[in-house]
Amino acid sequence: MNKRDKIITAAINIFSKKGIEKTTVSDIVNQAGIGQGTFYLYFSSKMALMPAIAEVLVEKMHSELVKQVKPAALAEQLDETIEVMFAFTKTYKDLNKLMYSGLTQTEHVKDWETIYGPVYQWMEELLASHQQAGSLREDLNVSYIAKIVIGMIEAAAEQNYLFNEQDPALIAEYRNELKKFVNYAMADNS
Repeated sequence: MNKRDKIITAAINIFSKKGIEKTTVSDIVNQAGIGQGTFYLYFSSKMALMPAIAEVLVEKMHSELVKQVKPAALAEQLDETIEVMFAFTKTYKDLNKLMYSGLTQTEHVKDWETIYGPVYQWMEELLASHQQAGSLREDLNVSYIAKIVIGMIEAAAEQNYLFNEQDPALIAEYRNELKKFVNYAMADNS
């Protein structure tokens, strides 16, 4: 693991235990086993770590989507995308909270769209392949729809796991309604 990755890993661990406010750069470098000067070669402050933490999280999500959403009918792939993103949000609930709270406290919140680029691109390619095959409405702009769909799924998962801590049965109901809604929106209902 290179020094930058050691810093990011240490920051995630310390932030998760102590919170962002109570964590110091000294805490991070001690955990990473590097000198304080080395930290500043990579990051200008502890808050400057937030985009890197977000990139780690998004990279993990992208990897899960690529691994778990197999070629199938559009409805099946959309359903599986929802399942993966809900499971991911549940698994990385604390890291998601940390990343959001950190990003919103910095000027780096504007980088969110760029950080999320690989996931948007993945969805755009999935939708474009179905559009070319004739199984997705031709009148949809897949570039826009990819961001809308990912944003909607992400927001729904966060509502259930980050903000409300709902009963698992209610989460399953919510997830199923989301699947129906997304699939209906993509279908040619004319």
